[in-house]
Amino acid sequence: MDAITRLAEDRIQEAIERGDFDGLPGAGKPLVLEDDTWVPEDKRMGYKILKNAGCIPPELEERKEIFYLREIINTIDDDGERLTKVRELDLKLVKFNMARKRPLYLEDLLGYEAKVIEQLTR
Repeated sequence: MDAITRLAEDRIQEAIERGDFDGLPGAGKPLVLEDDTWVPEDKRMGYKILKNAGCIPPELEERKEIFYLREIINTIDDDGERLTKVRELDLKLVKFNMARKRPLYLEDLLGYEAKVIEQLTR
């Protein structure tokens, strides 16, 4: 055992003997560990920091923006504005898919493609 590990163990033992760990919230209960197996190992620490700060990972933020744009497109009456938003959505999808290295298929999202075509042909 190296010196730092030994020092840490000694301090922990002293704290136990003083009773510093008695009565802590959750004492005697099992730990609730988060399942982060889906997160790439090199990104786990960063995602944990984002989560603790109340933020979401950039990929999820982009996906949220894509879904939001899709909903906006369904409510726009002006053809020119709708076309602008569809182009913005297409650009976001291309960037998102390039970053993911696998595509996000919007047609899997509750008939998205049919709704866009219907909106554009009105």
